[in-house]
Amino acid sequence: MPDQPDIGEQAISKVAEAGLSSQLDEAEDLKVDVRTDPGKLMQGELESVEIDGKGLVMQKDLRTEELNVKTGNVGIDPLKAAFGEIKLNHPTDAQAHVVLTEADLERAFNSQYIKQKLQNLKINVNGEPTTINTEHVQFRLPGEEKVALTAEVVIAETNEKKQVSFTARPQKSSGGEQVVLEDVQYGDTQELSPELTDALLDSTRELLDLRNFELQGMSLRLKGLDLQKGKLRLEATAHVEEFPDS
Repeated sequence: MPDQPDIGEQAISKVAEAGLSSQLDEAEDLKVDVRTDPGKLMQGELESVEIDGKGLVMQKDLRTEELNVKTGNVGIDPLKAAFGEIKLNHPTDAQAHVVLTEADLERAFNSQYIKQKLQNLKINVNGEPTTINTEHVQFRLPGEEKVALTAEVVIAETNEKKQVSFTARPQKSSGGEQVVLEDVQYGDTQELSPELTDALLDSTRELLDLRNFELQGMSLRLKGLDLQKGKLRLEATAHVEEFPDS
């Protein structure tokens, strides 16, 4: 059983939790675990800082099932620490992982932010200029290292409803900031328009941009991703310049 945190560790943890909570639209559970000992704390040294969150609603109405960030040893200002604040002497690196569920991603696709990007799309269908409005996007993680999207759309000129479905393979972008979808394969429905598919792919890329999961003072770079049935896990390195305070 791990040692129980002392009063100094608890005070710093609580201030950091309050600062992080102020950045989030919603948090089902959020803990900051600061580990050190009184002697090291007086010298401005922390053994580790771990942020562990569940059900956090981030930017663009994007909910994460889990978000975990853990540092190694960090140097801090001991005077600030006496008042419960973490003031880094220099930036530090950490390990981070984010877990997104199928339901999290479908909710984000149908949020107002993304939905408005999929309205009034000017595309060509059979050589004719056409306006498309997306009514609903179904996002699935079926396993086999694929994602599956089905979009229900309405052609504005005729009020005709159409459906487009495809699967794609998520990959890390070259810069490590995003997940991109490659190897698009169409299912039973025919491709309605390349422009519509591109808009859906762009929306996926925007939702899976790691900057959506960055907390104040932190930047993330994707190391890898693990695609399971119903879940997507992102593994990243975090560069931490500061911890938020309240």
